[in-house]
Amino acid sequence: MGKITGFKEYARETAQRRPVSERVGDYFEIYQPFPEEKLQLQGARCMDCGVPFCHTGCPLNNIIPDWNDLVYRNRWQEAIRRLHSTNNFPEITGRVCPAPCEAACVLGINEPPVAIKEIEKAVIEHAFREGWVQPEPPETRSGKRVAVVGSGPSGLAAAAQLNRAGHSVTVFEKADRIGGLLRYGIPDFKLDKRILDRRIEVMLAEGIEFRTNAHVGVSLPIEELRQEFHAILLAGGAQHPRDLRVPGRELKGVHFAMEFLPQQNRRAAGDSLDGVEEILATGKRVIIIGGGDTGADCLGTSHRQKALSVDQLEIMPKPPETRSPATPWPLWPLQMRTESAHEEGGTRHWGVSTTSLAGSNGRVEKLHGVRVGPPPKFEPLPGTEFTLDADMILLAMGFTGPLKNGMIEQLGVDLDARGNVATDENYMTSLPGVFAAGDMRRGQSLVVWAISEGRKAADAIDRRLREMAI
Repeated sequence: MGKITGFKEYARETAQRRPVSERVGDYFEIYQPFPEEKLQLQGARCMDCGVPFCHTGCPLNNIIPDWNDLVYRNRWQEAIRRLHSTNNFPEITGRVCPAPCEAACVLGINEPPVAIKEIEKAVIEHAFREGWVQPEPPETRSGKRVAVVGSGPSGLAAAAQLNRAGHSVTVFEKADRIGGLLRYGIPDFKLDKRILDRRIEVMLAEGIEFRTNAHVGVSLPIEELRQEFHAILLAGGAQHPRDLRVPGRELKGVHFAMEFLPQQNRRAAGDSLDGVEEILATGKRVIIIGGGDTGADCLGTSHRQKALSVDQLEIMPKPPETRSPATPWPLWPLQMRTESAHEEGGTRHWGVSTTSLAGSNGRVEKLHGVRVGPPPKFEPLPGTEFTLDADMILLAMGFTGPLKNGMIEQLGVDLDARGNVATDENYMTSLPGVFAAGDMRRGQSLVVWAISEGRKAADAIDRRLREMAI
């Protein structure tokens, strides 16, 4: 694939980020345009490697070498057809996916890997500019109706696939806009919501129905869906945040990340926050507990809100600068990663744990912590206690599974040992005709995994509905 000697002739190159001083003043996407001529050279670096491990590195099993080669040969329309054959939303994964495919790239054994993610994003953006992404409604309808509960990446992918198969699909979303995590969890500087709206418009034109402000199990009884639809897919995500159980947690100024981030996305959309307590980092000493993607999103948002200072705490030890021997190729590497938000400022603290919070007049003012040893015990190290001043603390420690009250409680579906919705090999829950996919089924994970889950669940639902028709 690509040019036979391309990997020897061309170095890895990707789009540059906008200058820090510029991008922290707005919520526009952080990357500068990347010329298509350079993209073709990046496609040329893809080797005829015999066994393309990038296929298995990608949860969607994207046919990566094929579209790398097609971009190199300037055959963009064929490239988007190949890309869309496995991925419903490459414009999203091309922006927010951490690219496990690149970690598995054979060239990456001893050279910088092929810029797969950059090429993926370029292919879909080229296709939209050329008008090649058009609604493709099914020619015939099956007469079967499917309800998809949740409009995040898993629910949207399943809806697209089921609609393509000819079933009538209705997506239920408890928020006021479609998108779930994509809409209200990921900051605009990582995913401009116009990109999401552009795809939703295509799906609407293909015949998918979207119902917002429809909180299934709360404002909308689940039994109504069971009576109206032939199948139901639960794709509500893992929305139960991991809490910080230390003295002082009840103080004001301590918030979950998913209380903080959606507010800023609503501001960027021009929405009013009347009637709710505004959570703003402006002029505050902010501490973020959690060093993952959500923590980085809180960090970048705090910079843009002009926080006085930001400290980010992570209980895990600082990873090595290069791939750890414990995670050899083609595994996802344990190594130091610097996100765009980390370039913008703030202080990262590794191997630390919070012991208590303190304050006065009911508001948080200080965080008390201690350095800890390595996992799994994380034992406190004597004499390493420390204190940080704080006006606001954001909890970004991940999620423990789906919310149980409401829909799941009413359905009474079985849960697995981790508290996620249990399914069989066909993504069906303990209730016949009720399926589950995405983070609600597998736990907190990547957007690309959610899309993969949605597609596989849609295939299982389609097979069941066709068996019913016989």
